[in-house]
Amino acid sequence: MSFCFNFDVPAQSTSPDDVDGNELQHGKKDNTAKYMEDDAKPAEPVKEAKEHLPLSDPQLLLRDAVTETVTIGTLPLLHFLNETVFEKTASEREDEEEILSRTVEQKSDLISGMYEGGLKVWECTYDLLELLEKDGETFGGKAVLDLGCGAGLLGILALHRGARQIHFQDYNSTVIEQLTVPNVILNCQEEEDEVDSENDKEGRGTGKVQEEDGCKKKGKQEVKDRSPPPKKRAADLSQHHSLAKCRFFSGDWSTFLALVKKEDPQPKYDIIFTSETIYNTAYYPALHEILHRLLAPDGLVYLATKSHYFGVGGGLHLFETFVEQRGVFSLDHLWDSEEGLQRHVVVLRFRTAKK
Repeated sequence: MSFCFNFDVPAQSTSPDDVDGNELQHGKKDNTAKYMEDDAKPAEPVKEAKEHLPLSDPQLLLRDAVTETVTIGTLPLLHFLNETVFEKTASEREDEEEILSRTVEQKSDLISGMYEGGLKVWECTYDLLELLEKDGETFGGKAVLDLGCGAGLLGILALHRGARQIHFQDYNSTVIEQLTVPNVILNCQEEEDEVDSENDKEGRGTGKVQEEDGCKKKGKQEVKDRSPPPKKRAADLSQHHSLAKCRFFSGDWSTFLALVKKEDPQPKYDIIFTSETIYNTAYYPALHEILHRLLAPDGLVYLATKSHYFGVGGGLHLFETFVEQRGVFSLDHLWDSEEGLQRHVVVLRFRTAKK
C-alpha cells in the first residue's frame, strides 16, 4: 500500500519551498518561537469536544461490514473497516459533518478545520505497531489515550494487551461514530469468538483463555486481509467487558482537554499514543498542552511521524525544536527509517518527575 498526503490547507501554511534543507534538519527557531507566542489564538475555529456512547445495539454498525486485518509478528490480529467502503457508501452513512462526501468530492486527505485525516490508517501507525511488537509491551493495568486515533488500532492493541482503561479521541465525530467505535466492537467480538473457540476445543464451558492464547505467532511481514470477519452473532456487545474499558471523544484538542479536566478525578494517562499528528505547526501549542496536562508523572508519549509533511509544513524537526524550547519534556528517538521520506518513532517523558 502506498501512502501520500493530498491536503487542502490554507494558503498561509508553511510551504516546503520556504524551508531549506538545513532548516528541515534543525528546525526553524524563529517560527517555533512565533507559535509559542500565539498560544492564546486557536489555529482553527473551535470544535467543541463531546463524549460518544456506543449504541445499545452495536451490531448495527457492523452490518454488511467489509474489513481488513493487520498482522504484525506476535501481535494480536487487529481488524478495521475498509476505508474504500467509506468512500463508496458515503451517501448512505450518517454524517452530520459531511466529511465523507466532501473528502470524496475534493479528493483530499485533509480539509483544514473540517476533516483531519482520521478515515485513513497512515503509514507511521504501522511503524509504531512494529516497534511495540519488538518491545513486547503488555500495557497491563495502564490507562491509555489514543490521541488523534482515527481507526483506533493503537488503542485496540492496548485493549488486547491488558490496559485497564483506553480513551479514544479524534477531531471528527463522524470518524469516532462510523470508524473508531465499530473497529473496537469488531475486535471485542473477535476476542469473544476466540474465547468461545478455545472453550469448545478444551471443553471448559465458560472458562477464560490466558492472554497469550490470543497472540498467535505470525510472520514478520504485515498482511492485510480483505476477507469478511467470522459470521456476526446477534449478541449484544454493549456490555462486553473490554468495551466497558473504553471511552470515545471527538473535538479539537483544546476543548477535549477542557472537557476531561472537569472530571473528578481528572484522568492521567500512563501511555499516550499519537501518530501522524504533527503535520501542522499551528497545532503544536494545543498538542503540547494536552500532553503536559494529561500525562501521568512517570508516563510515556509514543509519537510516530514523518520528518516533514510537504504541503503542510510540519514535521519532527520543527516539533523537536518546539518541545526543546518549552523545556517540559525530553524527547528520544526509538526508531528511524533509513529509506525514502524519513519516518520516526520517538518517546516523550517529563524531564523531571512531577510532584
